Amino acid sequence: MKALKNQKLAVLYGGDSAEREISLNSGEAVAEGLRQAGFDVELIDTQNFCLTDLTKRNIDRVFIALHGRGGEDGCVQGALQYMGIPYTGSDVLGSALSMDKIRSKQVFQAQGLPTAPFAIVEKNVYDEIDAGKILSSLGNIVMVKPANEGSSIGMAKAQTANELHQALTAAFEYDEQILVEAWINGPEYTVAILGDEALPAIHMETPREFYDYEAKYKSTTTQYHCPAGLSEEDEFSLKTLALKAFKATGAKGWGRVDIMRNNENQWQLLEVNTVPGMTKTSLVPKAAKAHDINFSELVTKIVEISAGQLANN
Repeated sequence: MKALKNQKLAVLYGGDSAEREISLNSGEAVAEGLRQAGFDVELIDTQNFCLTDLTKRNIDRVFIALHGRGGEDGCVQGALQYMGIPYTGSDVLGSALSMDKIRSKQVFQAQGLPTAPFAIVEKNVYDEIDAGKILSSLGNIVMVKPANEGSSIGMAKAQTANELHQALTAAFEYDEQILVEAWINGPEYTVAILGDEALPAIHMETPREFYDYEAKYKSTTTQYHCPAGLSEEDEFSLKTLALKAFKATGAKGWGRVDIMRNNENQWQLLEVNTVPGMTKTSLVPKAAKAHDINFSELVTKIVEISAGQLANN
């Protein structure tokens, strides 16, 4: 650990994605936590920043606190790997696969992991008359999700062909490919992953139609339950599934897996997050706290895990 403390760390945050505001908050919190742990930290907003300048600043290791495109999709990971600078979290492949909601669901299917039925809609071939067919094929209630956005950005529920068309039109503003997923009417959970361990599950409850951007970051009515109120058997099965999903997309180091439970009490995988929110009130820190790991210890462990992954990065 002494060798790590002697290294100069850069926390990359901000960036240009739709999740910039959240990333700014995450980066500030991570940098503070690392400094409390005794690390030499430089906080760098990647907006208008040339990554090659990291070598000029003698950066030894990077903590990636960038959310969304450019920071969570393998781009910055590839640049750092090319420059030989070790970094936290998933590598290029794991980041890219996890970020893409469509391809990660295809991976879940190929691995025999439970996930809701879905359709893929491409902007350049979409026709409004397709909306009714898509809706009926998926049970007449669907969730529309841009393939490569996080924080529920661009997501919408649709129950009629017109609502679906409007939701797709809005989603095309964010992405060329859209995931249309059969609606899951049940509770939502998330499981944080730290190394090879699944932390205590969190059950999220919101009076809103679904756990959207407002519920995640602005609402005062969202409730988080950790412990999640599950039986020991259910908690074990949920954690086991989360770890399988995390490994299936090639994710590593740390992250979070979002899962719902349908009316038949079956788990349904939603997605893998490789750089989830890291403010002191975010979900991963909440799970860590329930596991007797404070915020400063959490970010320290993430750095330590990255050092153990050097042979793979």
